[in-house]
Amino acid sequence: MRIISYFFMMLVAAGAAIGATNDAFADASMDRVLQKLDPEERAHQACSLRGLEAIRKGTHLKAIDRLKTSSRTLATFKDNVVMANGAALRAGKHWYALTYKCTVSDDQMKAKTFDFKLGAEIPEDKWEDFGLWK
Repeated sequence: MRIISYFFMMLVAAGAAIGATNDAFADASMDRVLQKLDPEERAHQACSLRGLEAIRKGTHLKAIDRLKTSSRTLATFKDNVVMANGAALRAGKHWYALTYKCTVSDDQMKAKTFDFKLGAEIPEDKWEDFGLWK
């Protein structure tokens, strides 16, 4: 029994190490991509990545897969803060209005905070006006 328990613990540890390694590779790859962007675009992308995670955890919505920073109005970037008053979020086959404020690190590589307010669903007949898609 002790051998089986030890074997199981080794499998769990190996799986965790593999998962951590994959996460590390993904993080390193994302960092390389972000470093190639100009600071403002890097900030927008860092906020989008953080935003997807925060919104998944902070709402009832399922299958969130897109965050469009500037759909109804252009987002702004100043003093390491991205303000998006006209953003949109896609969950499943629906788009929702979104506003957020996101602060990023001095190198714009990481979003430090992401505060958001989820708005109403955007009717499909308005999608084209806002540059949204299915």
